[in-house]
Order: sequence, then structure tokens, then C-alpha cells
Amino acid sequence: MRRLWIRVALCALVFQPFPGSPAPAGEPARPAGPALMIRCDDAGMCHAVNQAIGEVLATGMPVSVSVMFACPWYQEAVGILRGKDRVSVGVHLTLNAEWKNYRWGPVAGRCDVPTLVDSEGFFYPSRAELFSHAPDTAEAEREMRAQVMRALRSGLRIDYLDYHMSAAVSTPALRRAVERIAREYGLGISRYFGEEDLEGWYGVPPAGKKDTLLERVGSVDGGPTRLLVFHVGLTGTEMDALEDLNSFGLKEMSSHRQAELRALTSPEFRQLLAAKGVRLMTYHDLRTPESLAGMKRPPGD
Repeated sequence: MRRLWIRVALCALVFQPFPGSPAPAGEPARPAGPALMIRCDDAGMCHAVNQAIGEVLATGMPVSVSVMFACPWYQEAVGILRGKDRVSVGVHLTLNAEWKNYRWGPVAGRCDVPTLVDSEGFFYPSRAELFSHAPDTAEAEREMRAQVMRALRSGLRIDYLDYHMSAAVSTPALRRAVERIAREYGLGISRYFGEEDLEGWYGVPPAGKKDTLLERVGSVDGGPTRLLVFHVGLTGTEMDALEDLNSFGLKEMSSHRQAELRALTSPEFRQLLAAKGVRLMTYHDLRTPESLAGMKRPPGD
């Protein structure tokens, strides 16, 4: 009998609608709670990241997923995301390739954007190295447009832009280029809708990821929409082999990404969202003509 009750309780948790979902017919509307946006970055980077994002989508959680359309595994990411109506897809504008022995280059082609690539035709691993080679802004805009066009040709509904390692917004001229592209294609830009980052957990040791996530989200009460950015992945031979060439890159990134995945998909996180009445938003929810017209740069940028 005890096992039966445990199974009943687990089923109730599994089939409980996520916050932000409409109440079932006949039930009163749920009270509005704090608004939270979950953004999963780096889709398309590699198979292990795509698999992890697939696990997030399997929960039914409304999320925004940023795809690196310059990376070799973007086609698999497109297949995973296709037909998912609770997912908002963005272009993770990519001007860096930071992993040892695993590099990628421009969608536009190395000959069209020569100031963006090294002698082998790959993006530079760090922002500092990229800008030490005086990248041409017109070439960077050409490459970002090529990534957006690849995204639009994929057949996915594209809602927003954001930027890998912030390289695409590292200078005023580059930021203007991103804003110009967004306007031309009717896309939002992450952090331009007044959402505020919930920070302070990226560098937390893997064992403390879940507790830190629960503490950070548990402290939210009202106020502006909060943005929580995840970098998920699965440990294994592929992910374990990746080494960040940036001096500030986290060691054992594979374990960090696995821990972020487990925290995000944990029953405890789901219970917390329900208890606080958190409304999960996506960039598709924010992408209206009025909100696009009212987009503003984040304070200080």
C-alpha cells in the first residue's frame, strides 16, 4: 500500500501543469505570481548539449532555447525543436569558437569575413583574441545576417536574438548592427524587454547547483520579469573531452552542465515554481508589435 501511495504522489507531480499553463476547464484561474524566463543556451553546439535540451523539452516546461546556427550540430537541434509549441527559439549569434580540438567557423564563409577568423578559418576562441585582430564591423554584420538567414531557412519560428560570450555586442558599432538586424527581421533581443538576470549560480560547484537555483528563485517576489540562463549538457566521452581555451572557462564543464540540467528538471524546482505561483514566460510571449517597438538596451550598455 505504501508503494501505491508513493506512485500516486509521483504521478500527481509529473502531470501537474507548469506554472503559466492555463488552468484546466472548470478550475478557477491561478493567481499571478512572479514572472520568470528560462533560457537554455548553446543548442546545436554538440550532441550532448542537444540531448540535454531534449530532456528539458520533455518536461513540457515553457522555455526559450538559443541555437548556435554556426555549429556542426545545429541540424539535430532543429529536429529536436521542430513542432514544440511551448518553446521560443532564438539565434545565439556566434563569433567565437572556444573549445580545444573542436572549432567552428563562419556561416558566410571564411573568404567573406577574413577578419573574423584565424589562419585555419575558425573563429577565435576568446573575445580578447578576436578584437586584437581588429575585426571589421561590416564583416561581423554579414556573418550575423548569414546565421539569422540559416535560422529562418530552417523552418523554425525564430523569436529573438542573443549573443554567445557577448562578442556580438562588445562594441557600440556591433551592438547597433545587432539592433539593425533585429528590426529588419522583426525579432526581439534578449534583455531588451526589461527582464533582469538572476545571477550568481554559474560558477557554483556542481554539487551546489540545485540548492543555489532553489534559493535564487525562492527569493523572487514580484518585480520585473527575471531571466535565468542555463548551459545544460550530458556527461560522457563527447562532453568530457571539451576543454575551454579561455582562461576564465570553468574546469570540468561537463559536470557543471549535467548539474544544471538536473537542477532545472528536478521535482524540487517544479514544486517551488508551483508553490510560488511563478509564471514561466518565453520570448514568444513578449514578441508583440508593441513590445518590439519598445525594446530598450539594458541599463549601462
